[in-house]
Amino acid sequence: MKTTQEVINNVVWKACDTFRGTMDSSQYKDYILSMLFVKYLSDFYKEKLDQLHEKYNDDNERIQRALQREKFVLDESCTFEYLLKHKEAPNLGEIINKALERIEEDNHEKLEGIFRNVDFNDRKVLGDTKERNSILKHLLEDFSDSRLDLSPSKLLGNDIIGDSYEYLIAHFASDAGKKGGEFFTPSEVSTLLAKLVQAKEGDRIYDPTCGSGSLLIKASQEVGSKNFAIYGQEKNGQTQALCRMNMYLHEINDAKIEWGDTIRNPLHIEENRLMKFDVVVANPPFSLDKWGADFAEHDSFKRFSDYSIPPASKGDYAFVLHMIKSLNENGRMGVVLPHGVLFRGASEGRIREKLITENLLDAIIGLPANLFFGTSIPACILVFKKNRVTNDILFIDASREFDKGKKQNNLNDAHMAKILEAYQARKEVDKYAHVATLAEIQENDYNLNIPRYVDTFEEEVKVDIEATKKNIEMIEQELLHVKTKMDTFLKELGL
Repeated sequence: MKTTQEVINNVVWKACDTFRGTMDSSQYKDYILSMLFVKYLSDFYKEKLDQLHEKYNDDNERIQRALQREKFVLDESCTFEYLLKHKEAPNLGEIINKALERIEEDNHEKLEGIFRNVDFNDRKVLGDTKERNSILKHLLEDFSDSRLDLSPSKLLGNDIIGDSYEYLIAHFASDAGKKGGEFFTPSEVSTLLAKLVQAKEGDRIYDPTCGSGSLLIKASQEVGSKNFAIYGQEKNGQTQALCRMNMYLHEINDAKIEWGDTIRNPLHIEENRLMKFDVVVANPPFSLDKWGADFAEHDSFKRFSDYSIPPASKGDYAFVLHMIKSLNENGRMGVVLPHGVLFRGASEGRIREKLITENLLDAIIGLPANLFFGTSIPACILVFKKNRVTNDILFIDASREFDKGKKQNNLNDAHMAKILEAYQARKEVDKYAHVATLAEIQENDYNLNIPRYVDTFEEEVKVDIEATKKNIEMIEQELLHVKTKMDTFLKELGL
């Protein structure tokens, strides 16, 4: 029987019950997702080993040589089956930790540090020995469900395990509230951004604040083949590990995902300069305080000297300028930002003006409020392009078109299709899209606030005064009639 995404989702989501009530999902997600990755590695290895035994007639020497050429190497003491056999061990947390360490050691180039931020023997998080062993035993038993066979031949489709991983990350982000926005961009926003920048075969694709990698994955899926290169950087070590696992589970095996602060210490470097990319996408933290303004003045990569240093309390343009500097001569870039970047003054106003006069800004798309985890404020997408042939800017106001959800609003396929159609057509659409000339923008002192360019005002319906007066008179007569009847009933009751 084939393993479907629904089965994986249900089995793994049920495994979360082991942790619910004892810790937040922002903590237990790392245990769940790490164990899912171990199960994937183990099932992958087990199937490959069986195939090689059959191919080489149990010739261990040839089998071991063949295994060394595989994507991952797994010692027997690191398999999920080995861990399950030791589920009653008094030091179960230590056994799991040692298995993870061995996996990293044996796959040094690919998996070094991938489990660095998860400790299955953590007393503070998982409790004392007895409680900890009980939790871990239940976790292993849940993952031993016979339906959860992640062997490549048993998966119903190539992207099933990766899509399931994304599903789980999305649900963890939803549960985590504000913290969820730190590691996940809603799927529909990632899809929209990916379609706006249109990655092509052979492109280098980069996200300087990549979180768990959803934006990079969506951008790469637009290519339509495996001929692309993925690069990312993430400041949070736990999230960077999730991103690397996510890449492998989507069969992106050569992604270069670095761990570090992109502004203070960018790590994708070529010949002592920032690496250049065809496509850059990002959903950086909104208006980040203490982003590194003191460092920016002495930036060796000169990301800010040609423009202006963004305010110390708002890092939005720090990420924009880093992204601009990372574009190659024909690069495209899409970034999600708060609306304040469109109209705030001082240094941000100077940066905005120069980006416009250098003809880099291609389009501004206003999104609905409450789309993102952890914040209800509306956001916008800014699209930048090198070597533009026109100097106008397209404004799209998509803020009023969404599906209302319990916790968050959502964009459906029709909403996204309308945005993309307007972007590609680049024409006037009443109360929705406007192509602003450079002269028009200069008249507005480079203020890009969307209502200045897209008029969404709806005239109020005219009130028929005479009809309203007659309606009021009728209501008053009905009230008088009801009051008279009530008085009659009260007299009959002697009240």
